[in-house]
Amino acid sequence: MNTRENLVMILLTSVIGLVLNILPLPTWLTAVRPAFLVLVVLYWSTMTPFVAGLALGFISGLALDIFQGSLLGEHALALCFVTYLAVRFHLLMRAKPLFEQSLYVFAALLIYELLLWVVDGWTGRSLSSWLRWVHTATGALLWPVIAGVLGRFHAPR
Repeated sequence: MNTRENLVMILLTSVIGLVLNILPLPTWLTAVRPAFLVLVVLYWSTMTPFVAGLALGFISGLALDIFQGSLLGEHALALCFVTYLAVRFHLLMRAKPLFEQSLYVFAALLIYELLLWVVDGWTGRSLSSWLRWVHTATGALLWPVIAGVLGRFHAPR
């Protein structure tokens, strides 16, 4: 696949991840829903770092801020930082088996949620309960499935 086809697929899967993130769910299921958009951005930033880089993380974060009604730039900052880490360590992460990649994803999701927690604390918003951190574990557990599904959409080099 050339770069243009990759870019179309990256944008399409990012929109699907955004829709999965903002889809209304019952209260008990919302706590365990992984951050699908963050997982998609992590995947593309790791596998095609020169096509999907910081711009994808920033734009996706802004879209998430707009659709969730959160503080403008909150998710953009956190997702941009996590995307930077994914691009920076993409060779290291791609060389690992899926189990170890899941540990990297768990760490990235913890950093993402920690940045959101810090911004919420600084702005005086409620810091909520421990359920805020549950989706990091479900995202890491779902990483092999996400990597398998998104891996069908591009040819690795």
